[in-house]
Amino acid sequence: MSTPAASLAPDLSLKYPVGKFSRPAEFTADLRRQSTATMAALPEKLRAAVAGLNDAQLDTPYREGGWTVRQVVHHIADSHMNAYVRFKLALTEDWPTIKPYKEGAWAELADSKLPVEPSLQLVAALHERWVALIESLSAEELQRGFVHPEHDRRQNLELALVMYAWHSLHHTAHITELRKRMGW
Repeated sequence: MSTPAASLAPDLSLKYPVGKFSRPAEFTADLRRQSTATMAALPEKLRAAVAGLNDAQLDTPYREGGWTVRQVVHHIADSHMNAYVRFKLALTEDWPTIKPYKEGAWAELADSKLPVEPSLQLVAALHERWVALIESLSAEELQRGFVHPEHDRRQNLELALVMYAWHSLHHTAHITELRKRMGW
């Protein structure tokens, strides 16, 4: 008896608990405010997502083949540091080509095995600065951007803001959904 193809597909709800990112049809002032609020809320939401977890729980992958909770927290710090630098480059240079990084390889480095507290502190400090920067930007400044060489495209800061707001929700949901499934 053959197995239906649908049952062989990976559970995308585990990989994308808030859905895959999709480019908004329209960028509005309300979307910018909502995205900025999401960015401002991330440090507290991330800290709450991992509150009370022990080392064994922190070292549990959020899905089969996925990163551990610990790696997710450290990844958010790594990713958002890179994004913050990209914002600053875009605001001070004319469409700079950014340097991609191998996030999977970064997640295997020794600092991704540390306790999560340093990354929680880093995310809090980084987002305090990043949100202040975002809130200072005019609509014109949000049209500045950078070139991503792996995707061979220009990306403006308005799109990057919406993407990193989604990224914040996406990875926090990896942790909160795992907690629900495991009854933690």
